[in-house]
Amino acid sequence: MKSRVLFGLFLLQFVLVWTWLWLPQPRLGSARWPDGLLLVLATATVLVSLVRQLPGQNVMLAAIIIALISGAVQSLGALTAIPFGPFVYTEHIGQQLFYPLPWAVPLIWITIILASRGVARLALRPWRKTSTYGFRLMGLTAALVLLLDLGLEPFAVRVKHYWLWSPTKLKLDWYSAPGVNFFGWVVTTLLILAFVTPSLINKKPGPQPPPDYAPLVVWLLINLLFATGAAVHHLWPALGLISLSSVTVAVFALRGARW
Repeated sequence: MKSRVLFGLFLLQFVLVWTWLWLPQPRLGSARWPDGLLLVLATATVLVSLVRQLPGQNVMLAAIIIALISGAVQSLGALTAIPFGPFVYTEHIGQQLFYPLPWAVPLIWITIILASRGVARLALRPWRKTSTYGFRLMGLTAALVLLLDLGLEPFAVRVKHYWLWSPTKLKLDWYSAPGVNFFGWVVTTLLILAFVTPSLINKKPGPQPPPDYAPLVVWLLINLLFATGAAVHHLWPALGLISLSSVTVAVFALRGARW
């Protein structure tokens, strides 16, 4: 019951934030709390979804590991440009936990990684008992994280102005985000998964539980938010890529879940 209430709150807040994206002048001006509350509710939703499958202490340990590693890597990136490339956070992303890390960044990583892993589990459900399932799950999770980051960058840079990228010698970029940024996201995701996966394995296996669609809903709604921002600001390549990836992921996830 509590999980349904939380999921309902997440959906209501999503509708609120999504609606404000269409307004020419947001009624709350430069207020950051709607986006912050949506992020908190999204994070809580994916964590509660996991609690239905794993002990609560396992889920909290996984969240802490993701937060610590992602926070350390993002701090290193902001200070040295390694491994994502040169960028700086702006005041639009909110208060800092400590310099130079905003409080929202670890929650973004927790939500994106756990939602992507949940979607990957749905898509790979038919292959759950194969010997290579674990490696497939990690690889597909990293690919889904990459797809979300491809939508996140134009949304964060052009729509919300959460951070700014500095030019690099290589001209290959995506809405000013250098190509190395996406490589950095994939490598960081795989590093996090290597440490966090043991806490996400059910040590008392039993009958295969019914598919959990909450991560898929969260993943698709995040992409819908990115797509809406792209549409409002006429970022057509981003809109096309986000739309195509959303449809493709939804088809494969639903197909795997119903296998």
